[in-house]
Amino acid sequence: MNDTMITIVGNVVDTPRRRQTKNGHVVTNFRIASTSRRYDREQEKFIDNATLFVNVTCWRQMGVNVDQSLKKGQPVFVYGRYSMREYTVDEQVRTSYELEAIAVGHDLSRGTSQFTRIYQSGTPAVTVVKDEHGVPVDESDHWLELDGDPAHDEERELAPAS
Repeated sequence: MNDTMITIVGNVVDTPRRRQTKNGHVVTNFRIASTSRRYDREQEKFIDNATLFVNVTCWRQMGVNVDQSLKKGQPVFVYGRYSMREYTVDEQVRTSYELEAIAVGHDLSRGTSQFTRIYQSGTPAVTVVKDEHGVPVDESDHWLELDGDPAHDEERELAPAS
């Protein structure tokens, strides 16, 4: 399947709404309005074309960040997968356009913004203990909680050397 990728530059139309799915994933939705303009030579002025309204969906950490960062009326850009969905209301078919965001940001040609990096907690770093020759040491006794177990030390002494 080919995805239609698009970038839309416009304004946030409403306050972003954050919720959580049944599976515990965060999703934030908002609408963006984009109005293109063209210069009319006959009237010697710019004229607004029709406004495009698009529903934007932001998943997981991006959804949290969008909820904390965007406000109604702010100029933004959104890049993502563009799709159309049809639904029926009172036997009338309607069309909705949705943009599943891959990237969202403030439009810095129209203002300034302050960025704060969010660091994800990852898996803890594993430290490998090495002997004097640089070979990893077998610490399984420690992890198996056999340290200081006299029965285990006795078994080790009785085991034949290989």
